[in-house]
Amino acid sequence: MILATAVAALAAVLIPAVWRLARNLITITHEGGHALVAVLTGRQLRGIRLHSDTSGLTLARGKPRGLGMILTLSAGYLMPSLLGLAAAAVLATGRVTLLLWTALILLFLVLLVIRNWFGLLSVTVTGAVVFAVSYYAAEQTQAAITYVAVWFLLIGGVKPVLELRGRRRRGGTGSDPDQLARITGVPAGLWIAVFTLANLACLAYGGYLLVQDRVM
Repeated sequence: MILATAVAALAAVLIPAVWRLARNLITITHEGGHALVAVLTGRQLRGIRLHSDTSGLTLARGKPRGLGMILTLSAGYLMPSLLGLAAAAVLATGRVTLLLWTALILLFLVLLVIRNWFGLLSVTVTGAVVFAVSYYAAEQTQAAITYVAVWFLLIGGVKPVLELRGRRRRGGTGSDPDQLARITGVPAGLWIAVFTLANLACLAYGGYLLVQDRVM
C-alpha cells in the first residue's frame, strides 16, 4: 500500500489535469507557511488570498527588510515539504487519526485568515474532505488516503520550485526568490537552488520514514 500510494501521489504531480486541481493543497500550505512565519516573527497578518489559477497571496504588515521578512518569504516554498516531512514522521508511528485531526485544525486556522471567496471555497472543500475521511472512512481507507496526501506534500513540494526556473527564463521577476534577492543581495537562482535541495532532502528522508517499516 505504501508504494502504491507513492505512485498515486507521483501521478497526481505528473498528470497536468490532476496537478492543476491537486496543486491547490500545495498553495494552501505555501501561503499558510508565509502566514505562520509572519506571525511568529512579529508581523501583522492581514490575510490570505487563494486564486483559481492556483496562485496565492499572503498580506502582512511589517518592516520590508530584515530577518523577519527573509524568513517569511522563505517559508512558502519550503512549507509543503517540511509539513510533509513532519507528517511522515507522525505517520511512521501509525497515528493516522491524529494526523487527520491535526490537518483539520491547521485548515481551520487558515480558514480564519482567508480574505476572498475562492480561498474560502478551496479551504472549506479541503477541510470537508479531510473530515469525511476521518469520520466516515474505514481504517484501511483512512491510512491509504493519508499516505497519498503525505507523499503528495513531499513530492508536490519539489515541483513548484523547479517550475520557478522556467518562469524566470520567461521573464518573471515577482516570485519569492526574486524578492529575497532584492532584500539580501543573494541571487534568486541561488535561493531556488537552496529551496530545491532542501525540498529534495525532505522528500528523501520523508520517503525513508514512510517505507522503513516495510524494508526492515
